[in-house]
Amino acid sequence: METTETARLHTPRPTRAAITARRADAGVEANSRLTGTTAAVLLVLLAVEGVTVLSVRSLLTAHVVVGMVLVPPVLVKLASTGYRFVRYYTGAPAYRRKGPPSPALRLLGPLVVVLTLAVLASGIGLLYSPAGIRSPLLRIHQASFVLWFGVMAIHVLGHLKDTAKLAPRDFYWRTRRQVTGASLRQWTVAASIGIGVLLASAVVSEVGVFLAR
Repeated sequence: METTETARLHTPRPTRAAITARRADAGVEANSRLTGTTAAVLLVLLAVEGVTVLSVRSLLTAHVVVGMVLVPPVLVKLASTGYRFVRYYTGAPAYRRKGPPSPALRLLGPLVVVLTLAVLASGIGLLYSPAGIRSPLLRIHQASFVLWFGVMAIHVLGHLKDTAKLAPRDFYWRTRRQVTGASLRQWTVAASIGIGVLLASAVVSEVGVFLAR
């Protein structure tokens, strides 16, 4: 007992720098978990959206609804990955220790962002566009979707392992406690879905108008 107590007393306390580094690493992990959870949600929504594409005319309402639900989670993921990007390239030590994605995925990243925004923006624009620009906008939407699908397939496969590893961590009791803020991250993702549902309910009436044009 005395030996144990003596060993405890002589165990060096972590330095301020070590504590700061540990907190910074926890922040990196928190960012990764938010990205992973959001990515998992997006995978499900994108799979459903992909099904509607197979018969988009008859499933147009579902296509629009899912497309609108996608928008806020996409913005959350862009924010979390964008934050990591900025922190890494501005030299934040914790993010430098984490390291960047593979070179191929880094090259694909900007394309994923641009094409995702192009698909969503052109799709939303179609609902409200006048007849005169509807045809070219539809071509933009279709072309950007084809390009986006190819790039996204590579992107998803490249991040699939990380997503499967990170997404559940805030939901398992053992790993949930390792990094603070799990509830906030969960509510952020849930709120993004809820806002997406509200957006979908606000624009779904435009589908009938679109078909009637």
